[in-house]
Amino acid sequence: MSKLSVDQVAVNLNLLPLWKHEEEKLVKTFVKENFKAAIAFVTAIAKIAEEQNHHPDIRIQYNKVTLCLSTHDSQGVTGKDFLLAQQIEALG
Repeated sequence: MSKLSVDQVAVNLNLLPLWKHEEEKLVKTFVKENFKAAIAFVTAIAKIAEEQNHHPDIRIQYNKVTLCLSTHDSQGVTGKDFLLAQQIEALG
């Protein structure tokens, strides 16, 4: 899959307004009620990521989950990253 241009990323970010484009990645931090809720959220993300064979970088800090999405083979953001971000957003 081809890397999206900066303009293409900006257009797609209109659908995901709380996500940011940083260093060739889509980035967002989710804040959950507690550690247990954060882990449950990550588990749900893992299921989707496995189904797509597209895995985010995940950082957990107690109740905060920071996700970084990029397509390593394309060295940047692709449509796969936006698809995964939309599915993650649907989790809440």
